[in-house]
Amino acid sequence: MSAGARRREGRREALVAAAYARIAEHGFEGLRTRDVADDVGVNVATLHYYYPTKEALIRGVVGHAMKRFLTTLSGEGTPAEQLRHHLRGVRRLAADEPELFAVMGELALRSARDPAIAAILGDTDTAWAAWLRGLVGRRAERGCLDAGLDPDDVAALVVAALKGACMVPAAPSRPERLERLDRALRQLERWLGLGSSPEA
Repeated sequence: MSAGARRREGRREALVAAAYARIAEHGFEGLRTRDVADDVGVNVATLHYYYPTKEALIRGVVGHAMKRFLTTLSGEGTPAEQLRHHLRGVRRLAADEPELFAVMGELALRSARDPAIAAILGDTDTAWAAWLRGLVGRRAERGCLDAGLDPDDVAALVVAALKGACMVPAAPSRPERLERLDRALRQLERWLGLGSSPEA
């Protein structure tokens, strides 16, 4: 990659990081492109060169957030190990990067009124649920789950539980939110039969 390309990529990343920080601190209503440009030290015209619309900038923010979230997904190990890695990774992110969940919570709330954001998040939820469904299905095939559990329903429940527990910031304080999330994740692990055994 040339020096110019690296510089352009660095500026794109800086603009997304500034927008991400604005949403985390001030909510979606606090996201103003002029403020984002000021935070990076460029003018609004430069911002629009990289992100022609606010929706494009938001897509960049969602992409940035999803990169962090995707660190909890692993393709290695048994289905049980992958599910454990995911749930424990979510717990780690909630403790280490609370701004990630603030941003995703803001976007999730906004998506109820904004079809463009709903579409962006919908694509993410669909891919996430499909990944979970595949793991749950493989565990069911190996007899590691109750035969009456439907993989589609289990995946939908896990997505809803995790979004409800940590993506929509409802708790009055961070320690209480983390404690509630920890309990929810441990309950999910028990329900999914994710003990310490090395099985599927």
